[in-house]
Amino acid sequence: MDFQEVVRRRRMIRQYDVDRAVPEEVLEQILENALRAPSAGFAQGFGFLVLDSQQDIARFRAAATPDEGPDNWLAAKIQAPLLIVVHSHKDAYLDRYAEPDKGHTDRAEDWWPVPYWDVDAGMSAMLILQSAVDAGLGACFFGLPADRIPVYREQFGVPAGMMPIGAVSIGYSDEPPRDLSKRRKPATDLIHRGRWTTAE
Repeated sequence: MDFQEVVRRRRMIRQYDVDRAVPEEVLEQILENALRAPSAGFAQGFGFLVLDSQQDIARFRAAATPDEGPDNWLAAKIQAPLLIVVHSHKDAYLDRYAEPDKGHTDRAEDWWPVPYWDVDAGMSAMLILQSAVDAGLGACFFGLPADRIPVYREQFGVPAGMMPIGAVSIGYSDEPPRDLSKRRKPATDLIHRGRWTTAE
């Protein structure tokens, strides 16, 4: 599929044909693409947990369901043939930037303007979303409730240093087409050239 077509078609899909599995070769391509995400200092501080059985996805739902307001979280009710949980690894960045070629002598994080470990993991998630569209699939990125992360870690043996920034559900779409064009903000509200200005 042409790249511009991938960009145009990408939208968050929340309903899938759960009986139609994602082919293994497609999953492998999606993961290979995710590993190509840029990373500061080439630290590659991201990791992925693949859940492709309904038993594991049910365990994920149970782990991600908060006691209060479960209906407010997609993580608590997702029905999909495939989930990829995207993680960031802060220590990989702090270690990398304490090396001699980076000019820092300690692992301090106060000089980082933003948490690049999360930024880079987010870029890998975007590659997952785009790769799914390129393969003719639907996908949706969603977060986990903060208070359920310890339960998720315990259920799936995720090390303490790996932070789940979110998950991507993937599958063959079972949603009707939607026209989101009327909900998009005009480009002039979002793009500023030469100087950031605001309307009076």
